[in-house]
Amino acid sequence: MIEMRQLVIFRAVARTGSFSAAARQLGYTQPAISQQIKAMERSLGTPLIVRSGRQMQLTEAGESLCRHAVTILGAINTAETEIKAIAGLRAGRIRVAAFPSACSVLVPKALSLTRRAHPDLRVTLVEAEPPEAVGLLRGGESEVAVVFDYPVTFNATASAGIKDTCRAADLACLSVHPLFTERMRVLLPPGHRMSGSARTEPLCLAELAQESWIAGCPQCRGHLIDACQEAGFHPDIAYATDDNPAVAGLVAEGLGVALVPELALLGGVPKGVRSLPVEPAMERRVLAVTLPDLDAVPAVAAMVQQLGLAVSLTDSATS
Repeated sequence: MIEMRQLVIFRAVARTGSFSAAARQLGYTQPAISQQIKAMERSLGTPLIVRSGRQMQLTEAGESLCRHAVTILGAINTAETEIKAIAGLRAGRIRVAAFPSACSVLVPKALSLTRRAHPDLRVTLVEAEPPEAVGLLRGGESEVAVVFDYPVTFNATASAGIKDTCRAADLACLSVHPLFTERMRVLLPPGHRMSGSARTEPLCLAELAQESWIAGCPQCRGHLIDACQEAGFHPDIAYATDDNPAVAGLVAEGLGVALVPELALLGGVPKGVRSLPVEPAMERRVLAVTLPDLDAVPAVAAMVQQLGLAVSLTDSATS
């Protein structure tokens, strides 16, 4: 097996025409150059260089190796240049998967910040609910997934003590970066008996036991059912949709009430729809997750950092 160092030495000898010149060029002693050439010849089982008086000549095998050495060393130099560019965020890509409401405000802000900070980094985005987003991450189809979970059941294997209820989107063995915690709110249709314009105090879910409900994605739907059962009733889910604006639209038409996260309300709600806090207070966590080995990749670290910055900017804009 030819070592890369030997290939560099052989190429220098072939180019300069002497061991001593190659030694001066590479910073070796002449005996060291000679030993490396002999080691290559033993490994390959044939002479590469022959002496004719004071002249050195390449054998047929040496000429063949010299041609390949130019190609190999050139390819390695190109690879090193590309890798240094990627490491320095002057090239490369980062693929992000994120749930829909995060794709409306938070993630676009993070992508914009990343583009301004690293204009040569190519960033792509795919919308996916947490289970699918984590599946894309584990399957090598994304490097960062923005997901949410509801802090109900502690999962001792999740990173940083995160409470994990991401059904089918198991956070175990992933690197978890908490972004923020948001509160849940109830949406009430126009003219609802509990939506007086002066009301600001939290609304107990038990007060809505007789209402029709509009549920969100399967994960949110499961949380709604758990929360209502904790309040002493099973919700009558009349409609279900993964689209947050559609949830608000259904509420606006008086078709039911809904339990939604604050992130889903950043774009506003239809006229007449009231948003009230819930009692007892309910929250969900928004997380950036990646594979542990990807944490050290500069592009991944940069994206997680920009997501955190986007959170602070979004909070400032909405406070």
